[in-house]
Amino acid sequence: MSTSEFVARVARAEEALRALFPETPLQLNEHLSARYGARIFLKREDLTPVRSYKIRGAFNFMRKRIEAGDTAASFTCASAGNHAQGFAFACRHFGLKGRIFMPVTTPQQKIDKTRVFGGDAVEIELVGDFFDDCYTAAKAYAATSGAAMVPPFDHEDIVEGQASVGLEVVRQLDGETPDMLVLPVGGGGLASGMARYFEGEGAPKFRLVEPLGAPSLQTSLRERRRVKLPQMEGFVDGAAVAEIGELPFEVLSRFAPEQVILSPEGRLCQTMLEILNTEGIVLEPAGALAIDALRTLGPELKGKTVVLVVSGGNFDFERLPDVKERALRYGGRKKYFVLRLAQRPGALKDFLSLLGPDDDVARFEYLKKSAREFGSILLGIETKDPGNFDILLRRFADEGIRYQDITDNQVIADLLI
Repeated sequence: MSTSEFVARVARAEEALRALFPETPLQLNEHLSARYGARIFLKREDLTPVRSYKIRGAFNFMRKRIEAGDTAASFTCASAGNHAQGFAFACRHFGLKGRIFMPVTTPQQKIDKTRVFGGDAVEIELVGDFFDDCYTAAKAYAATSGAAMVPPFDHEDIVEGQASVGLEVVRQLDGETPDMLVLPVGGGGLASGMARYFEGEGAPKFRLVEPLGAPSLQTSLRERRRVKLPQMEGFVDGAAVAEIGELPFEVLSRFAPEQVILSPEGRLCQTMLEILNTEGIVLEPAGALAIDALRTLGPELKGKTVVLVVSGGNFDFERLPDVKERALRYGGRKKYFVLRLAQRPGALKDFLSLLGPDDDVARFEYLKKSAREFGSILLGIETKDPGNFDILLRRFADEGIRYQDITDNQVIADLLI
């Protein structure tokens, strides 16, 4: 398909989408623009009816099936949350029945919202711990039931629908092409759609962003073939995909691995909290990926017009303590230790005297209470300045306190904390 034909199809998809919602805002962000010396715009896909761009692809897929006279009695999909909500919204809009397969680990907020958007039109089934588990289940259901499978990213119609974001950006910039586009990547539907829409001379620079714990695109680009990750970190549930889509990879294979930014989950949590506190924008981890990438890009942004696609906004506030915890640990302001403390009168008082004025005991727990001479202690310390830990650890050494820093030992930390 030629670029001009693809652009024409995107225009039709975007026009049809107006039956569901108006174009999402493209907002110049003064806070980020001032920090990086650039014109930084946020394309607010978190303000669609389902708080992500996923509704675009799901709607376009169903629309084209209906227009083509598809006689499927129902549709099905697999999703960690955002695609499910777009699918559910489209099912109700078209009056179609749908079955959604979601991982058991999906945040409850996303499950509840999916039920709200779909109403009586959809049924939800929880399967497996990761997206790939429920994707396999959805494909099996489609094969046995005759339901039409609506893929989250790996289909021409999905890519076409997601690319409507690009059409809106150009229109909202009065025909100007931005110098740079920063896009989140999970399965690659949005990124490949935007890459195709902006093909040719004068296209903006692309910077693609994945979670550090799920680098399926960057790994595949380095290997020059699609690679399925043997394991991944699922914290960024909206973008944690073990294998980039086949069709998206065909398009994205033109990019160099260096054009993919890996966002550490802890740093991403810092970005989520900053945007919430300074801008009042509620973002889920995947929704903050593009904004977090600015920390890596830094000087490369100066003087440029930069568009960040922000999607999505389905954040379960029950996860907020975990987000704060990860942010503090990543920033070096919170650490956990296992140490030995003498079991004698006054030992605890002597130990507490080692703490500085800005050091706060966030966790203190005896792990073994039967020892006569020493007790093993799990200690969590939170402080205002990461440099305070250098002072504290020197005091530990001077007093002969034996300890182990378990902050970054994920196995032990998960077991004890």
